[in-house]
Amino acid sequence: MEEWVGKQWDRFIRRAAQRQHENAAVELDEVQRSITLMFRAAGGAAAVRVAPAGARKVGGARHWLERVAGTGTHAATGRLEPEVLSLPPRIAVHADAALNRALYLWLAALAAHIAPTGDWIADNRRATQRALATFPGLAGRYRQLLAAECALRPDPSGLRGRAAEAEHMVRRALKDRESDIAADVRPEEVAPVWLWLDTAAATVAPAACRPDPAGAHAERPASKQDPRRRRAQAVADERDKAPLLMFFRAESIFSWGEFVKVNRASDDDDDGNALAAANDMDLLAIAPDGQTTASRVKFDLDLPSAAADDKPLGPGIRLPEWDWRRSQLIAEHCALQTLVPVDPAPFCPPPALRVTARRVRRRMEVLRGGMGHLHAQPEGEELDLDAWVRHRVDAAAAPHSATPAVFSRRVRSERSLATLLLADLSLSTDAYATQNARVIDVIRDALYVFGEALSASGDPFEMLGFSSVRRQNVRIHQLKSFDEAWNARTRDRVGAIKPGYYTRMGAAIRHATVQLAARPERLRLLLLLTDGKPNDLDQYEGRYGLEDTRHAVHAARAAGLTPFCVTIDAQAHDYLPYLFGSAGYALVHRPQDLVRRLAAAYAALTR
Repeated sequence: MEEWVGKQWDRFIRRAAQRQHENAAVELDEVQRSITLMFRAAGGAAAVRVAPAGARKVGGARHWLERVAGTGTHAATGRLEPEVLSLPPRIAVHADAALNRALYLWLAALAAHIAPTGDWIADNRRATQRALATFPGLAGRYRQLLAAECALRPDPSGLRGRAAEAEHMVRRALKDRESDIAADVRPEEVAPVWLWLDTAAATVAPAACRPDPAGAHAERPASKQDPRRRRAQAVADERDKAPLLMFFRAESIFSWGEFVKVNRASDDDDDGNALAAANDMDLLAIAPDGQTTASRVKFDLDLPSAAADDKPLGPGIRLPEWDWRRSQLIAEHCALQTLVPVDPAPFCPPPALRVTARRVRRRMEVLRGGMGHLHAQPEGEELDLDAWVRHRVDAAAAPHSATPAVFSRRVRSERSLATLLLADLSLSTDAYATQNARVIDVIRDALYVFGEALSASGDPFEMLGFSSVRRQNVRIHQLKSFDEAWNARTRDRVGAIKPGYYTRMGAAIRHATVQLAARPERLRLLLLLTDGKPNDLDQYEGRYGLEDTRHAVHAARAAGLTPFCVTIDAQAHDYLPYLFGSAGYALVHRPQDLVRRLAAAYAALTR
């Protein structure tokens, strides 16, 4: 009973102390697409993603109800990092929902123009001027947001000491955009400034940049995921520096914000409150746990031996990789090896898949080179009605030729098309796409149907699969080369595909570009079939992997190829437009429709 009463009281007092306007609340998910469009249109980096921000400590005066409820000490405000634009998960600070929505868009425009220098106030004032210069139409809405922001600010007369001084400087900076203001104010010293972004640099390097003494990452147990961004700092593990000092096991006597390295038993599992504890901390302390070496060795031992692995074709090649931080293409950075299965088992597709293959094959047979028409010719077998109408319209306004081009002539047309299908065979394809089939099974069916269809069209094609284990081991599985016929041997290779390792997509696309660029055909199509974004064990994740893949796609286009991506990743809209362009990919919402969508995409691209 006491617990129930306590919960009811906590709910009541928190609701009474709430200053938010719930009826006018706007969620980040509702406007994320508009925010992304505004950020890109304003010149923001296309690889920067939008994510919900975590609550951080703020200053300012608190109402007595907030002090009783224990609220008003933290708020989720905007923050710009090198790879992420963190925005409040919901905004309800204004009574007008239109203003709350406009605040989201303003923060996106501001983020595209901000250049952090360490001076929070000066950075936001300069970014405000640049944003208004880029989008003059935002001036009216900005004045409304500014007036609403000033109305929310606490009165400096009710504050004392440093808090009053900091609030006075913020008010002056908001109202006076022209004069120079020298102010050393940090965001946590004042009440939230909803019109501004926090520009403090993150103190923890990305996982890709941290030292990795064992050279590999271990497979960890699945943990609860939370997209919210939080501030963190790196701390050193000093347990070994004082080996005679023993920490008391009752960690509850320590503050949540204090990092203490405690030797836990191997069966001492988390209690499930990690996310709640993280939300209570202003700054996360992150340090290596020292528990990865053994599992890494185990992971390396799970790699196939030379006797059990596929047969390598040749000595392998070296490929470059794009480092966006240095804006440099690093030569011979990746080692790529082409492999071919050794004596694969006979592939027997199920009857339903054979029926689908025959149906798609008949559609592709229509695309074979045949008789076509040349229109608007000076002579021919038939009258070209469209050309005749244009001729009569032009003749009424100006003199016309005695031999007008108003005929059509039948000629034999030749298709000049080569296709390379690149399939993602990473470890994620081992997951189940439907209740009865894994992603790798869906990809296998699509490759089989695609091979049957292209063999009917008569166009040359090649099939490759790829996965990777760091840059030293990029694996290309040759399922069918341009010089091979589609027969039982190549079908058996398709049937033998299995989940591999990771997805170093840029190296695979560069290799496919080299193969396809050597073809003499006029139209060369590079199709990528994948289930997720690029990633690998080393630094090849996040923006690094996206930028390298984008650079490889641009190189393919520069070589005269037509790259196109077909994916079953539900989050593909967040990053594929940046990699392939808005019209350079197709998202398959239901994996069982992959075969149909792949055939439709091919027919549309080769029409």
